[in-house]
Amino acid sequence: MVSGASSSSGKINIAIDGPAGAGKSTIARRVAGMLSYIYVDTGAMYRAATWYFQQLGIEPEDEEKVLQTVPNLVIELIPGEDGQRVSVNGQEATEEIRSLAVNAQVSRYAQIEGLRGRLVSLQRQMALRKGVVMDGRDIGTTVLPDAEVKVFMTASVEERARRRYKEMKERDQITLDQLIRDIDERDRLDREREISPLRQAEDAVLLDTTNMTPDEVAEAIVSMCRTYVRKRET
Repeated sequence: MVSGASSSSGKINIAIDGPAGAGKSTIARRVAGMLSYIYVDTGAMYRAATWYFQQLGIEPEDEEKVLQTVPNLVIELIPGEDGQRVSVNGQEATEEIRSLAVNAQVSRYAQIEGLRGRLVSLQRQMALRKGVVMDGRDIGTTVLPDAEVKVFMTASVEERARRRYKEMKERDQITLDQLIRDIDERDRLDREREISPLRQAEDAVLLDTTNMTPDEVAEAIVSMCRTYVRKRET
């Protein structure tokens, strides 16, 4: 179960995909705010699941145990004035899911087909009423293949590592060079996984944000959305 959907006529769905550290969540949140849409952080859902299994001591290699436990997993995405909060089985986990430990294993749990299937089903339910901005790695290709606007956001590995490093509260535990290597490895895992690998949808707009500010990126995507709506109405 995941909370967070709303009914609106005349609205569209927006899929924002891209590799780790591309700034998808930050931009998706801004775009949703600018359009008065609902923001769905699918990455937070996978992080929440990873944190949950880590708390239970269930390794990603133990797929059978993961799948036995999946039905007990309840994730809530709770909008608030200070941003989206994440609750896992009633326990606040917003900060915990951004830890180095979760970063290190989230891609491995995300490869488990039964877990992905459950989360994808929940994500699709949230988008049924339209007016949703959803970001992840397979939104435009797998979760919402019929999204009206699709964007594939990327940036250089070095720039993505710098952005992620600035956000981290555990900077004393990792160097920027190590983070670059970690993100590069995560890119490889995401591209090579058998289930819903990271790739640009054929009808997605490629947006390299290496030299763009968050405001410029958000404005570019909102402009795409408004152009689509205008064309649809003419």
